[in-house]
Amino acid sequence: MHSLLLGSVLALILAGPAVAQGAFSPRDEQVEDLPAGAGRDETFGLCTACHGFKLVSSQGMSRQQWDSTLDWMTERHGMPAVEGADRNRILDYLAEHYPPRAPARAGGFKNPFAPQ
Repeated sequence: MHSLLLGSVLALILAGPAVAQGAFSPRDEQVEDLPAGAGRDETFGLCTACHGFKLVSSQGMSRQQWDSTLDWMTERHGMPAVEGADRNRILDYLAEHYPPRAPARAGGFKNPFAPQ
């Protein structure tokens, strides 16, 4: 009886990850999925080192807000500092392709990640 119980528990433990993996398998994000433009590769590489790009593409901020966000991620989350031409290229790309969007209704959605 004890070995049957132990065998059942072991089977559930080993099957758990396999079941979880089969239940949800997100499509890998590819740099080619982003709008073409100068800075696309650098932006994709920087952002996806820590999180999915869908988080970025769902934002919509001004260049100044994107700039503040990079500072915040460096200070708060230990992202390597990006400076000079690379930073400008990334900020230009983000500002062009993911600018602020008009709220859908009065009061609108407040982006919790956008620096105020």
